[in-house]
Amino acid sequence: MNQNKEKTEEKPSKSHEEQVKDIRKLVSDIRYGMLTTIEKDGSLHSRPMSTQQIEEDGSLYFFLYNNSPKSDEIQNDHHVNVSFSEPKQNKYVSLSGKGWIVQDKDKMKELWNPILKAWFPKGLEEPNIALLRITVDRAEYWDYASGTILKLVGFAKSLLTGRRAENMGSNEKVSAPLTGEKKDLPLS
Repeated sequence: MNQNKEKTEEKPSKSHEEQVKDIRKLVSDIRYGMLTTIEKDGSLHSRPMSTQQIEEDGSLYFFLYNNSPKSDEIQNDHHVNVSFSEPKQNKYVSLSGKGWIVQDKDKMKELWNPILKAWFPKGLEEPNIALLRITVDRAEYWDYASGTILKLVGFAKSLLTGRRAENMGSNEKVSAPLTGEKKDLPLS
């Protein structure tokens, strides 16, 4: 019997709605994530991306070129993962789902930020500009107590008792749907 059973078999400590709220807050606070796609040979390919928005239904949006290698990888295999981390605050999120290249000019206008001109010099008139929409199927997050004293006390207690450190924060797994209904947008 595996003595290192993960928390997946335990009842979540928070309601589904609270978990989704936590995920949305963590992602919006962290802002940059590592997008992982699957190459044609099956290998994984990761790169940093700036999250433009996380919707009520848990969908994420990123700007990209629809003729880029990442776009090709997503169209070949829609399975993706986006991970976020803020080590100084001990906050981590992993979101798995499916990616879709979206051609929705209204949504692009809604999400556009002038700083994106660094990557898209012609703005929304940039040829081949598109959105990557990720619909999240599964999520997991870790939000550990950020107080150094609290962590040190927990570690010391663990060392003295020989037991695993407890109450150091939360680790939650969340299944889909995150919340609400998924919106249909025009795909390329």
